Parts: sequence; C-alpha cells; structure tokens
Amino acid sequence: MEAGNIQPVDINHEMRSSYLDYAMSVIVARALPDARDGLKPVHRRILYAMHDMGIRATGSHKKSARIVGEVLGKYHPHGDSAVYESMARMAQDFSLRYMLVDGQGNFGSIDGDSPAAMRYTEARLGKLAEEMLVNIEKETVDFAPNFDDSLQEPTVLPSRLPNLLLNGSSGIAVGMATNIPPHNLGELSNALLYMIDNYEDIDEIAIDKLMEFIPGPDFPTGGIIVGMEGIVQAYSTGKGRVVMRGMAHVEEMRTGRYKIVVTEIPYQINKTTLIERIASLARSGKIDSISDLRDESDRTGMSIVIELKRGSQPKKVLNQLYKYTTLQSTFGVQMLALVNNEPKLLSLKRALQHFIEHRREVITRRTEFDLRKARDRAHILDGLIIALDNIDAVIETIRSSADVDEAKSNLMTRFKLSEIQAQAILDMQLRRLAALERWKIEEEHKEIMAKIAFYEELLADSKKILVIIKEDLQELSEKYGDERRTRIAANASGDLNEEDLVEDEAVLVTITERGYIKRVVAITFRTQGRGGRGVRGHTTRDQDEIMMMIPARTLDTILFFTDKGKVYSEKTYQIPEASRIGKGIPVVNILALDADERITAAIPVPDFNNAAFCTLTTLGGRIKRVALSEFASVRPSGLIAMGLNGDDKLGWAKLTSGDDEIILVTELGKALRYSEKQVRSMGRPAAGVIGIRLAKGDKMTTMDVIQPNSTLLTVTENGVGKQTRLDEYSPKGRGTQGILTIDKNAIPIVGKIVAARVVQQEDHLTLMSTGGVIIRLKVKDVKTAGRATRGVHLMRVQEGDTVAAVARIAAEDLKQVGVDLETENDTPDDGQKELL
Repeated sequence: MEAGNIQPVDINHEMRSSYLDYAMSVIVARALPDARDGLKPVHRRILYAMHDMGIRATGSHKKSARIVGEVLGKYHPHGDSAVYESMARMAQDFSLRYMLVDGQGNFGSIDGDSPAAMRYTEARLGKLAEEMLVNIEKETVDFAPNFDDSLQEPTVLPSRLPNLLLNGSSGIAVGMATNIPPHNLGELSNALLYMIDNYEDIDEIAIDKLMEFIPGPDFPTGGIIVGMEGIVQAYSTGKGRVVMRGMAHVEEMRTGRYKIVVTEIPYQINKTTLIERIASLARSGKIDSISDLRDESDRTGMSIVIELKRGSQPKKVLNQLYKYTTLQSTFGVQMLALVNNEPKLLSLKRALQHFIEHRREVITRRTEFDLRKARDRAHILDGLIIALDNIDAVIETIRSSADVDEAKSNLMTRFKLSEIQAQAILDMQLRRLAALERWKIEEEHKEIMAKIAFYEELLADSKKILVIIKEDLQELSEKYGDERRTRIAANASGDLNEEDLVEDEAVLVTITERGYIKRVVAITFRTQGRGGRGVRGHTTRDQDEIMMMIPARTLDTILFFTDKGKVYSEKTYQIPEASRIGKGIPVVNILALDADERITAAIPVPDFNNAAFCTLTTLGGRIKRVALSEFASVRPSGLIAMGLNGDDKLGWAKLTSGDDEIILVTELGKALRYSEKQVRSMGRPAAGVIGIRLAKGDKMTTMDVIQPNSTLLTVTENGVGKQTRLDEYSPKGRGTQGILTIDKNAIPIVGKIVAARVVQQEDHLTLMSTGGVIIRLKVKDVKTAGRATRGVHLMRVQEGDTVAAVARIAAEDLKQVGVDLETENDTPDDGQKELL
C-alpha cells in the first residue's frame, strides 16, 4: 500500500497565496459593487434571475422562496439567507432611496424587525430595476459561466441608471470597506447632463460645479446634513464624514409645557434603539428634563414624542439629544468600487464618468447588435425583392428541381443569391405574392436601409451616442425623479447650537511637530517651584515634539495660521479633549490642511468685534496688519491670510487694537519695539513690509503685543529665563535691527531664545519640553533682570531635551477656573543656581 507522494510546502508562501486568493474572492465576488451598475454580484444575480424568470414590474408577484431557489440553483453558490436578506433590502424603502424590488408582505421595518420567512413574502422586479436590465439580450454586456459552467450570467447590467450613486452601497471586504451614500435621481441626472454637454472639457470640470447640481447625499429617511465640509471632502477625495441629524420640531402643549416631536431620523439608525437610548438617558438623569416618551409612528409617518418637564428649555434638550444619542450620527463616506475588477476610491466626478463610459459602451454594443441584425434582415429582403422581380423564373426553377436542396442550389446559381436568401425564398408563403405584400416588403426594405444608415452614422460619431445617453437620462428623470428628502444645513447654527452644551473654561491646546492636536483643562498641571522637573504632559511617538501651546477658552474661535500664509478656524470645544499624557489626534482630522502645510501660529478669538486687527509676522521678519473681520467667516478649505515672498513662512499672529505697540524678538537676542501704526492695514493677499532687519544666521522667534504694567519674559532652549521691564526697550523705527535682550556671550551656554512673552505678575506660565515634560509656574517667581543679563533656571531639562513651547495663562482665566491667586503658593526648589 502506497502512502502517496508527500510534497514539502513553504507555510509562508502557502498562507500568503491562499489568503490572497480568499481576499480577492471576497473583494471582487462578494463585498464591493461594480462602478458601472453599482451592484454587488448577489444583487445582480437576483435581478437577472427575476428577469430570466419573466417576473416583471407589470406582472404578478412570485413567492420569495421561489426566487431565492432560482438564484441559489443557477448563480449564487452561497447560503439562502444571504440571498433573501439582499433581496429584502432592495425592497425596503428605508434602506434604498429608489427600491429595485417590489415586495409584498413583511420585508422588515426601520425598528429593526427582520423580514418574514421567505415562504410568506412575495416579490417582483421594481420599475427602476427593469431600467437596469433594458437591452441585456442585445449583447450589450459580457456574460461569464456560472459556478458550474452550465449557464451564462452577466458580469454587469446595462443599467440606464447611475445606480452606484443613486442607491449607494455598503460592504466590508478584506482590508477595505465601502460606504457610498444614496443620492437624488434628478440631481444626478442634471450633473450627468452637464458633464455630457461639456464632455470635451470634462477634465476641467471642478467638484464645486458638480455640487451646484448635487449639493449632497439624499437619504431615504430624510433628516438634515449638518455642514458642507464633509460633503466637499467626500466628493473631492472619495472619503469624508457627513454629519446627519434627525428632523425634529418643538410644540407647546396645553399645560404650558413643551414637547419635542421627531419626524425623521438619520439614515441606517434603528428607531427602537434610539428610543431605548433616550429612555436610558432620562432614567439615569443625564437628560433630566424628559417627563414622558412614546412612539406615535404609524402608516402616515414617523412621530417620536418627547414630553418635557415644566420650565425645561426645549432647544437645550434637543441639543442634548443630538449629543448623547444617534439622533445625530455620522455617515463615513468611503466611495470604493470595482473598476476593471480592481477596487478604486472614486471621487464624485470619477464615479459619474465611469457611468457615462459604461453607457457609451452599452449603446455602442447595442447599436452594433442592431446594425448586424438590420443588415441580416436587409440581406434577406434583397433576396425576396429579387424573387418578386423574377417570380415566374423563380417558380420555374423551384418546380424543375428534384428536391429542396437542389432548388436552393439552383436559386443560388441562377440568381446569384446567398444560401440564406435562397432559404428565405423557399420559406416565403404564396400570400407574399400579392401586390400589397410586395409593397410591404419594399417599405420594410426602405425602413431597414434607413436604420442601417442611422446605426452606421451613430457608430461613426461618438457625440451622437452622448446625445442618446442624455435623452435616456432626461426620460428617466421625468419618469422617476422626485423631490429631495434630506435637507442640508450648510452653516449649522442658531436653533441647533452646540455651544449650549459646552462649559466655558480655560484650556490649553497643544500641537505637535507631527501634527497631533489636543486640548487639556488648564488646571490639569499644578504649579511647581522655579527650576522644577515638571510632569509628563504628552505621550510622544517617535520623538514627536511639542510645537506650540495655545491658552484659550472652550467657547473661543481659534484661528490657525500656517506656514503657507493661510488661515483656518475652529471652535475650541471641537478639538477633542485628551488626558495630560494623551497624544491627541491628527490635526488634519479637524482642519483641511494640505499635505505639506504646517500650523505655525494660533490665536483664540472670544469675539471678532473686540479686536480691530490681526498682526502677522514671518520668519524672515516681514509684518502686516489685516482687519480681524476678514477672518470672521473662514471657509473649511481656509483663506489666504498673507502673501509670502520666496521661501519665507508665516510664523506669528496677534490681535491688536490699532493703537498698540508690538515687540519683535529674534533667536540671537535682538528685540525691536514700535507702534503698530507704523504698519499700515492691508488686504489678505498682501505680503506686508519689513518689520525687523535680521542679521545673518538670525531669524524671528517671537512677536507679541505690549500691555500696561507688563514685562517681557524670555526663555531659552536650556530652560533659562528672566523678566525684563518693558521701559528698557525704547521704541525704534520699523525695519531697524533692534537692541539686545540677552547677554550675547551666554547664548552658547543657555541656548537660543525659543520664546518671549509679554506677561503680568499674576499670570502663570506653562513650559513644555520637546520630550513632552510640562511645568507650570508663576510669573512672579521669575527673576526680573536687565536686558543684557542671562537669567535663571526656570526648568531643569534633561540631557538632549530642550524647551519647545511657552504658554502664558492669563490671571483672568485662572480666576474663572477657581484658582486663588493669593493663597496658591509653592515653595521654590532650593539650591537653584542663578546665571549672572
């Protein structure tokens, strides 16, 4: 008995190849839709099987079990539950914007109820599904063998509809996923018509132009889309986050109390789960204003009634519901689809282009099919006309022939006919010899020749094919188009104000060199004595260094300025809160920065009416003033804040009143003070004027605004700092070199100046090192010294570590978070060595 051949196999190679085969099978054959018809294989097989069974939209419904069995037996070698659930979803008006299956019976509900068993329900093709199957018999698409090579199935449907965007899709493959939102048919048609009209310049069409026709997704459950940023990003890149809110309104009851009535909920949200969550929040006291909750939904529509206690503020409760429940949720757009059997992330424009190209191919193949059939018919009619013109000779030839085959051969020889023409003459009935029948043949021949000319002309001119696509889209839009269900709140504010939920408190916002941002409550870090070692304030990753700290309040608007001269804005509370040692999140998750763009300055703005100007300075020493009102409404993609010359970069930004004095400090210890009036106000694109003349090898390190009863605090790389009275810095003219603010001989010892701040005695300072160590101390504990001195140790930095950022925490902010400036006292560390 032979044991057989044993072949050694490398486990790594076998696992890689087998897993890759499995992954590609899931990606191509199960989880991702085709970019052309927007269908996964299971949905395509269901629709084709129903078409093949003759189950039309105008016909009778058939048992779902019969349809599922047909799909399983012929095309889809998987479980029956996968097929039935997929078919049921195509029959749910809350899942698909435009249903593809017309169901009869219980196909599930928005409450999460499962469909009834397939033996109880019936289905037939929806009207739009029939539009996706039109002309499939005309060789418009490729067919492939089914799982057992016994039948052929279509690899894609002809699809007159842009179904990928029309109904969207969701699926999880191996290592990738897709989540495409549904859209409105009329809007998609208008965008496609515009692209067709400008097809020669299609590469020049911008997303902004397409969004004039398609402002955003249109969910079957309605609701509100909050803001445009996520939509723009999703349509531009294929990925984005769309914030959805349920539709609700406030009604006053007879008792003088109020109730909130929710009539629409976000897409793919389970109504029962939402109600249970609201009830849980009411029971736990997290939302303590709810007195009663009930579901009054019926066949006419949805109605979730939330009664409030007397004296409750309905708008605040509504905002709490948005914050703590799925009444506000996020749709993560991931427009991933198969293009030539490869997964591709598609922008809105590319998705529309793929549909147009698919329709061009379908119409071309349909025309070629029709042309071939027309030519075949014309060929037969030519033979019939020859026979009618020579009817006596044809009859004589047939009568003189011994059998049918000889008659066919004799006809072909005598009248120079093809075999097909000869057979058609033999099959011709005697009634066709009547004069009227002869006229019909001649008329049919003329019509066929006209069709042939039309088909040939169509194939020769691609523009005419685009015209046909246009006509199809216009017809479908008129026939099936409807009004948008989902409203879009481009600037979500006013009644839906999230700030009602935010506590106004002092925070620190930190940004790292690699672009991680977080906010931390300012009192997280206790004050320490001068020269202390600090506490761990940041979890660094791969030596990610702290770049800046911005003291702000949660309700402030922070203006972020980048090295490219652009400005972005975001509310402080929108920046995720993190623990003292948390690393935060990438800033690109909050701001739409370019890949090579870095934040170099940030200023919190409590009120755009309380400051007149924003003063900007570059690393190269240029300065400009611009009216702060220019930055009151910054679009998500940012605005130009300052034009830059050459390789210069924007470095600092401060709010000024118009009558302030500013001070510029360089790394090598030069300081220049002058009135901001020496810098005229300019528009946003202006490049500014020379602010300070820099020595060779020197560059700017700080720009700040002079305040009454303040001092200038300077901090060096090695943690050495001092205060200096501002009257020691006499005002000079703009564009000069300034005066010394540190002992220049001490720079090799204490390091270059990393920051300078105009401070007051009751303020606190927060110093952070590149290694993530933070120390908070009082300004009054810092020694006051002259301009040309070195200073004292403020922070003991470890070897290889340096001070990265210095933030001033204003006394008024400390008071508002409960810090008693009189009683809070720390004993300075003993043994501090002052550098004279």
